[in-house]
Amino acid sequence: MTILDELRWRGLFADCTDVDALTGRLARGPISLYAGFDPTSDSLHVGNLVPLFALRRFQMHGHHPIALAGGSTGMIGDPSGKSEERNLLTPDQLAHNLEGIRPQLAKFLDFEAKANPARLVNNFDWTAPVGVLDFLRDVGKHVSVTAMMGKDSVRARIDREAGISYAEFSYMLLQAFDFHHLRKTYDCELQIGATDQWGNITLGAELTRKKLGATVWGLVFPLLTRADGAKYGKTAEGAVWLDAKRTSRYRFYQFFVNADDADVGTLLRTLTFLGREEIESLEAAQRENPESRAAQKALARELTLLVHGRDGLAGAMRASEILFGGPLDGISEEVFLEVVGEVPTQDLEKGKLVSPGAPLPEVLVRAGLSPSKSQARKDAEGGGIYINNERVADATKSITQEDLLFDKFLLLRKGKRTYAVLKCI
Repeated sequence: MTILDELRWRGLFADCTDVDALTGRLARGPISLYAGFDPTSDSLHVGNLVPLFALRRFQMHGHHPIALAGGSTGMIGDPSGKSEERNLLTPDQLAHNLEGIRPQLAKFLDFEAKANPARLVNNFDWTAPVGVLDFLRDVGKHVSVTAMMGKDSVRARIDREAGISYAEFSYMLLQAFDFHHLRKTYDCELQIGATDQWGNITLGAELTRKKLGATVWGLVFPLLTRADGAKYGKTAEGAVWLDAKRTSRYRFYQFFVNADDADVGTLLRTLTFLGREEIESLEAAQRENPESRAAQKALARELTLLVHGRDGLAGAMRASEILFGGPLDGISEEVFLEVVGEVPTQDLEKGKLVSPGAPLPEVLVRAGLSPSKSQARKDAEGGGIYINNERVADATKSITQEDLLFDKFLLLRKGKRTYAVLKCI
């Protein structure tokens, strides 16, 4: 398949400024293309994955990808898809955020490839030196306010009571200036992004044509949404981040394991590098035996491996086994801490475990697994209590320091899935 054929099959082709001309240009040889990432946080999130995968797919077809970190546009904030003004970031905050996302970009793009290495650029480098009068003369002069007012991102905000500030209104000028600069400096001929970027992309193509007399193209893919229309990558707790400090490897893995059957085929096409035959085989297996969640598990493995590496994937899968009742044999403290972060944790004075130790009912009440000592005894005698994932039916058992994991933790479970951790202090 050509790159455009692959994008279509994967559901990543929504619109193009001139698809016939772009098809002809791609047939003649490699091109440079870019996608932008505003550093509004020190980590990328699942919502950023589609353009990253798209850039990598172009690179795998021999093209030259450019990842643009929006050091200047990030100071303003893109109004596209936003219902209210973003908080402005300081230069120090932006610098911190850029340092966080650079290594994440490198997990998707090959910056060391011999033939077509990826390039990382920061639009602050060419925007900051330009004075306001020069910008108005060299960029603003060539853009119609009527055209800007017609963009969906602007119209949606103007119709709201809060409106849109001049700063955010000007965002599309900055992005258009980026396309112009990249065409002039790196011979970049294509900008890609989600459909909510269409207005910004087409404005940049028009500015480049007017100022350079050069042809460039824009290509957009659909926003990644669930079958019910909601944006993908959001949970009740917020975004699913690529940084393990913000979203644990276990939670990242489980997010995709729990993907809805109606979404998993789209996610396999969009967010993995698996081939057509393998994806269609997984979809068939899912239809025949949905309880196995074979497609979801493959999706979770592929993404966790890419984002967190082999050790991260192994740790996430091991933590998942433990939280489904698996044995703790050979577990590392690092993996166990993934578990601790996912279940209610209470402190316990270590002195209480000195021989003869703390009675099991007292420990269960302290952990919040039983409302009273009498109920705790009934729970244990009924065979529903586990210590470090081993059943304990003796309600008279005392918990001592010998029961601790890593000399500080006690993993308790009631029934199949109700966990708690006691951490000794």
